[in-house]
Amino acid sequence: VASVMAEENLSVVLHAPGDLRVEKRPIPEPGPNEVLLQMHSVGICGSDVHYWQHGRIGEYVVTKPMVLGHEASGRVVKVGSAVKHLEVGDRVAIEPGAPREMDEFFKNGRYNLSPTIFFCATPPDDGNLCRYYKHSANFCYKLPDNVTFEEGALIEPLSVGIHACRRAGVTLGSTVLICGAGPIGLVSLLVAKAMGASQVVITDMIPERLTMAKELGADFQLKVKSDDEPQHLAKSVEEQLGARPHVAIECSGVESSVQTAIYATRSGGVVALVGVGPQMVTVPLSNAALREVDIRGVFRYCNTWPMAIAMLASGKVNVKPLVTHRFPLEQAAQAFETTRQGLGIKVMLKCDQKDQKP
Repeated sequence: VASVMAEENLSVVLHAPGDLRVEKRPIPEPGPNEVLLQMHSVGICGSDVHYWQHGRIGEYVVTKPMVLGHEASGRVVKVGSAVKHLEVGDRVAIEPGAPREMDEFFKNGRYNLSPTIFFCATPPDDGNLCRYYKHSANFCYKLPDNVTFEEGALIEPLSVGIHACRRAGVTLGSTVLICGAGPIGLVSLLVAKAMGASQVVITDMIPERLTMAKELGADFQLKVKSDDEPQHLAKSVEEQLGARPHVAIECSGVESSVQTAIYATRSGGVVALVGVGPQMVTVPLSNAALREVDIRGVFRYCNTWPMAIAMLASGKVNVKPLVTHRFPLEQAAQAFETTRQGLGIKVMLKCDQKDQKP
């Protein structure tokens, strides 16, 4: 612990839109049910970039300086007095959403919907893009030896895919349309295949992303343009599969894409909305209603970390190809710029000066 205190807690802090700083913060002291972690790998998410550029996402507004980052893993360096399942030296993946109270949502097992939940890097809560970070021990999960820190950090986006596929009811033999081949579209693809989807069609505007999707197991890739007619695209999906898909997972939030997802889905099927678009969206609701197409929202995830760790440890799912760029914590500005430009898939920041390995 003495060695911990000798170091500095370099943190990536957003002060205002466009004002991102790497600055020193105090090393926090864990409470009875918390652990102090030396952070290792933290992925940059589209939401981190959005806060940096705009200072808000919908109702969540940055009003005071906020540490960014929520896709993360690290090593336990200090353990709270009441913590039983973790000890110093354990490698853990962090679930960034930790409920603050035992409300009806927590009791129901849907704690992601708790209105008072703590969530890393969602105002006013600080994230974990720093050298030292404390977190609720119940939301830190021990990583098996054959799962790397980077894979541990990728459990966060992977969890969005797991939750989306669960909400959509993807199962053995399902045919699936995924709209958008960014990080979330790609993890949804990996999970859908692992859950037994027989055929997956994925759409995107960027050819490189579709190439990555093909490498990750997509059966069909459909390059779309912004002016494509949704009903026409739906027809193309049906032609590729030979029938309409049972499930559509919409990961872009773009209005025309949501329309495509509804038109494309088989009667009696499910559309899961993962991508966040504008407040108001025009969609063919009667079409969905008359064909009994269920439209389900997806908000983050819950109860996914144990399943994700099992998937990674068994080799059922391989997320390693998603990491295309790595930067030391000190070069956060460059890493954020790389993500903003849409280069590669996932940018990883390495927080431990002595260990920059995956």
